[in-house]
Amino acid sequence: MKVAQQWVFRQHWLAVLMGLVWMACTVLVHAKQPVEVTSLATVLVADLPREAQETYQTIRKGGPFPYEKDGTVFGNRERLLPRQDRGFYREYTVKTPGERSRGARRIVCGGPVPAEPKACYYTQDHYASFRMMVDRP
Repeated sequence: MKVAQQWVFRQHWLAVLMGLVWMACTVLVHAKQPVEVTSLATVLVADLPREAQETYQTIRKGGPFPYEKDGTVFGNRERLLPRQDRGFYREYTVKTPGERSRGARRIVCGGPVPAEPKACYYTQDHYASFRMMVDRP
């Protein structure tokens, strides 16, 4: 009987310890600081691939968009863009020649009015990195 009680006691403390380790790991993973806009590289819209320029013009016109996911909320889970309230950012597909699926290229724009974005960002590697899009140097 005493051995069984010791086993239950050890299991309880092991569960508590594992919970603390899990919480510490969660905090460390989510502890990224928001990026300031000034720390992001910029790219001229004119220097983007033709397909990205076309997508940008379609965004500015308000559509229509070729992909169902275009215009949906971008959650910024990677935390590479400046922190904003959920719903601020929207994502759009940039066609990739030779790709059968949506590919990895996207434009993410932010602002209260989708057709009048406050800022747009280009990624060619499916959200691993972003460059802020600018119209002129």
